[in-house]
Amino acid sequence: MSEQKTSQKITLAKGLNMGLRKAMEGDPKVLLMGEDVGKLGGVFRITDGLQKDFGEDRVIDSPLAESGIVGTAVGLALRGFRPVVEIQFDGFVYPAYDQIVCQVAKMRYRSKGHSPMPMVIRIPFGGGIGAVEHHSESPEAQFAHTPGLKVVACSNPVDGYWMIQQVIASDDPVIFLEPKRQYHADKMELDTAITPPPLFTSRVARPGTDVTVLAYGPTVRTALTAAEAAAGEGRSIEVIDLRTLSPLDMGPVLDSVRRTGRCVVVHEAHVNLGMGAELAARVTEECFYSLEAPVLRVGGFDTPYPASRIEEDFLPDLDRLLDAVDRTFAF
Repeated sequence: MSEQKTSQKITLAKGLNMGLRKAMEGDPKVLLMGEDVGKLGGVFRITDGLQKDFGEDRVIDSPLAESGIVGTAVGLALRGFRPVVEIQFDGFVYPAYDQIVCQVAKMRYRSKGHSPMPMVIRIPFGGGIGAVEHHSESPEAQFAHTPGLKVVACSNPVDGYWMIQQVIASDDPVIFLEPKRQYHADKMELDTAITPPPLFTSRVARPGTDVTVLAYGPTVRTALTAAEAAAGEGRSIEVIDLRTLSPLDMGPVLDSVRRTGRCVVVHEAHVNLGMGAELAARVTEECFYSLEAPVLRVGGFDTPYPASRIEEDFLPDLDRLLDAVDRTFAF
């Protein structure tokens, strides 16, 4: 009898699809809801084939009404279901913002812990796909700033597979951010037989000795590419994939900065009041006497997301990140 194969190469889209399927197989209370998630399989085909296999009662094509999607999911969660709702694009989440911050985030606190809110709000986020207005936003800081919400951001296929299952199993509401330009990009080897790391943890994506670069979601790939380029010039960049934005797992971050003495944060969202500001403040508070230079931030400019023909000028790239790294050594 041949051994069952437990590993395969997958994209992020495939990893998420497999993870959703696994969660639905393991718990009949897991439901999927969203615009076009059923027969179409989602705009990015993340839910492809799931309605066919689990039926229209568990994979539900909803009306084009984000507030209604999230509001319905609140009621389902209160009744013991585990709804997983998809916001088709990041910029479409704002009609549901009131439901998320006023109901989803507060229900468990309001009920003194008696009413858990086991729901996941999947949001494809970030740019780089040549889309039109409202399709390339980075709203993570608005949700990370909201008490009662957990916010995580996967960056690769393996994390996508494991983390979607972990957030579905959580009794707290989770904003699950998916870097849409990575959906069908890089492939990674997934071994389903391993034990994954805990959900709310960051990880060292590439060891280094000279400077720490903090990234999450789509900019993890940017940081890894920059580290590869810098290595050719004799500079060693340590890249940390934050993975979780609320709560932040600062242990690996602080350990790294205390060794390297330098830190750069990179994200696609606007720099002003973005996640980089919180990270810079925490690193400065905890590592002040280890720092050789101020913590620098690289991100989108303080403008609305531009037309697709110039989005590459808006998004932080290898050159802008390496420029910040160089500036840390100028102090």
